[in-house]
Amino acid sequence: MSEIDHESPTPVYQQIAALIIDEIKSGAIPVNRKIPSESALTQRFGVARETARNAVKFLREAGWVFTVPQRGTYVADRSASDGTADT
Repeated sequence: MSEIDHESPTPVYQQIAALIIDEIKSGAIPVNRKIPSESALTQRFGVARETARNAVKFLREAGWVFTVPQRGTYVADRSASDGTADT
């Protein structure tokens, strides 16, 4: 998946999260590097800010990223996780 499919039964925010996960897995966004901001995601994918926010929330809840207030959202180091690094 390289772009958003608005006809897909998968919610758009989950599609965005999947694309970001692919970028993390490929090393395009390395551990401890910032992911694109909500604003950048809205522009990149042509979605509402709430959709971008939901994508970041989804990534955070799944353990792919962590947010530092006033700084941004960064890729989490999943190598020391409970074995779900490929999820």
